[in-house]
Amino acid sequence: MITVLSSIISIFIALPFLGFIVVFFAMKFITNNTQKSVHVALDSTTILFIISVHFLILTIWDKSFFWFIILLMILIAMVFVFVHWKIKEEIILKKVIKGFWRFNFILFLFTYLSLTVYGLIYRALIFTFSN
Repeated sequence: MITVLSSIISIFIALPFLGFIVVFFAMKFITNNTQKSVHVALDSTTILFIISVHFLILTIWDKSFFWFIILLMILIAMVFVFVHWKIKEEIILKKVIKGFWRFNFILFLFTYLSLTVYGLIYRALIFTFSN
């Protein structure tokens, strides 16, 4: 049972789009609301993209930059709080967290895609020129 569970988790970390699709269709089936399904899928798979980016960096460069990912997220959160405070003159924590989390989704989605393309090209060039 543990092996099956770890295999499923590994698949979703390696392919976070699959997690997005599974959550989207499950929520679409439950709520029959496309917009809500997209939002729930987006919010719930952000963590998959963050973890996937960490493992892609680890695979490509053999170094862990997880501390940098966490530091970057803290800095983004600070900017979101500051900008929200400047614009609204008060901090509505729910809106700040929602904006922060969705911004992280976009950031790590593009980072995931960029690292995937870079990793494929990098490995192909290494394989081509090593033979």
